[in-house]
Amino acid sequence: MRGVHIVALGLLAICLSVPPSRAETGFVRVIMTKRALIIGTGEGTGTLTFLGHDYPLRISGMSFGATIGASKTTLTGHARNMGAPSDIEGTYAAVGSGSALLLGAGGAHLKNEKGVELLLGGVKVGAEMTVAVGGVTISILSQKP
Repeated sequence: MRGVHIVALGLLAICLSVPPSRAETGFVRVIMTKRALIIGTGEGTGTLTFLGHDYPLRISGMSFGATIGASKTTLTGHARNMGAPSDIEGTYAAVGSGSALLLGAGGAHLKNEKGVELLLGGVKVGAEMTVAVGGVTISILSQKP
């Protein structure tokens, strides 16, 4: 019985010594326009909602690969593993594919150098075919909520 108490006290000490996770999840809404012929460029705006505050975003990106067309994509989803709103800023690498002819689906699973993961999905309007490697840069326009 004494061994059980020692083990229980040891587990309690370990639990108390591990700092709690400070990772939070935010909600992201993005509107991107894209023009492409092999090399695609895109720009857009968005909003991060984090801990009850909204932060306006600027998004820019480039892709290289089998890409042709023009489209407008509206994506929504979650930003995971955030400790502060500024964690969303940075360059996100992505390998993805999607297509649209007037109306289609788009989505992305992106990760930046701070470990923030964006899980986004939505609607793409226009005429575009893409199988490309690309990157997206996100910055906050204002740190004030």
